[in-house]
Amino acid sequence: MSPRLMSINQQRQKKKPLFDCTVCHKKFTQAGNLQIHLRAHTGKNLFECDVCFKIFTLPGNLETHLRIHTKEKPFECHVCFKNFSQAGNLQAHLRIHKGERPFNCNVCDKSFTQAGNLKTHLRTHTGEKDFECTLCFKRFTQVGNLQTHLRTHSGEKIYDCTLCNQTFTQSAHLQSHIRTHTGEKPFECTECHRKFSQAISLKIHLRTHTGEKPYECTECHRKFSQAISLKMHLRTHTGEKPYECTECHRKFSQRSSLKMHLRTHTD
Repeated sequence: MSPRLMSINQQRQKKKPLFDCTVCHKKFTQAGNLQIHLRAHTGKNLFECDVCFKIFTLPGNLETHLRIHTKEKPFECHVCFKNFSQAGNLQAHLRIHKGERPFNCNVCDKSFTQAGNLKTHLRTHTGEKDFECTLCFKRFTQVGNLQTHLRTHSGEKIYDCTLCNQTFTQSAHLQSHIRTHTGEKPFECTECHRKFSQAISLKIHLRTHTGEKPYECTECHRKFSQAISLKMHLRTHTGEKPYECTECHRKFSQRSSLKMHLRTHTD
């Protein structure tokens, strides 16, 4: 373990929580936070959304949640006029314009605009995954990722496109989808000025300039710039052929190979 990482753990041990939940043993540094948390166990003084029946321990959290249903975004950025449903999100957004990143990781010196992002980032160093799915027991570093994951079990899709009525489980997926209607490409490569509709597409593209290949085959150690390329390559080792011709039932490891094969049937 690196000295910096040891320092983080030592600091956490020094700041020992004082208040322990007797039901689930979650710990809190303030008695008030423990009292609010206990409502989740006792069922008393809870606040319920009358649209989706989700339960909250604080009325302010319910009020913020209701904006998901009403689509209300009362907080506007005075620089780019982007709107937000929460004041805290607007404050964090304004740091992008100001270039402020006040929250620094003392392990790798990476900096962030929000304290929550730093806290989440630190788990990549410590390996912590505090949030567990009660259905499949998969664990997550962020509560938001757990909530998104739970929708894969429930099938819930709460984000609606107002243009084509397609629905999504994640807000980010809806935002990306809307760009297929607007043609917006806000992510620009600083090297060749090519533009992209999604941040991940730009991230992958940048590897053509940097030569970065972060995905490595554990069998032959060949490296790839995209996860999907590694996934396809692994089939050369496993022999997996997930694409089957409906005419002759011949199987292929790649969709493109199946597509070419189908032409032998369609002439």
